[in-house]
Amino acid sequence: MSVTPAKAMVLAAGLGVRMRPLTDHVPKPMVPVAGQPLLDHVLDKLGNAGVVEAVVNVHYLPDQIIDHVAKRARPRIIISDERDAVLGTGGGVVKALPLLGPAPFFHVNADTLWIDGVQPNLARLAAAFDPARMDVLLLMAPTTSSIGYGGRGDYAMLPDGVLRKRKEHQVVPFVYAGAAIMSPSLFADAPTGEFPLTRMFDRANEQERLFGLRLDGVWMHVGTPEAVQAAEEAFLESVA
Repeated sequence: MSVTPAKAMVLAAGLGVRMRPLTDHVPKPMVPVAGQPLLDHVLDKLGNAGVVEAVVNVHYLPDQIIDHVAKRARPRIIISDERDAVLGTGGGVVKALPLLGPAPFFHVNADTLWIDGVQPNLARLAAAFDPARMDVLLLMAPTTSSIGYGGRGDYAMLPDGVLRKRKEHQVVPFVYAGAAIMSPSLFADAPTGEFPLTRMFDRANEQERLFGLRLDGVWMHVGTPEAVQAAEEAFLESVA
């Protein structure tokens, strides 16, 4: 029987360099899309999925994020303050582990955006996550139907959900959509200081404990100012 994680980690510490000039004076998670900041889209989905507590890490223009989430009750927000050190996507999680506890947790990038299909994707992740077989379950978006993404993909996916990392000259059909469930055991013997989360993904992949779940709906890669408009148009179509 699946258990929905009660806690989540939201990565909100990035500099948002490719989003300039929108991020000159506003952190990327606070950039509005379809009437509310990217961060609120993510926190609303987590709250609707039953998450009670979300750890949000901050580094760039941190006070704007801290002030914005202060009144939020669903989920309740704990700030992991990284303003004095750049820790990267992996180091940020390691710093927050004492706040996240021993159980598997949702992990979501603050700048990821998707429109759910019939079933909410976070609920689907929770239903599919099997801690006996996997250390991490990534939500994977098909590259062909995603909005604002022009890359070569991140992984190929076998029928049972096992992921195969893209080789240098390959093109693969799935891109990581920025939402996952992870076990704290993923970070056993993790490096200290700054390092990318992909290092942990690679290690889990080698041990056949990295799995994927195909996103149901539409994923939007909001990486540039132009992508914001494309995302807003997709949102408006979805509610029309």
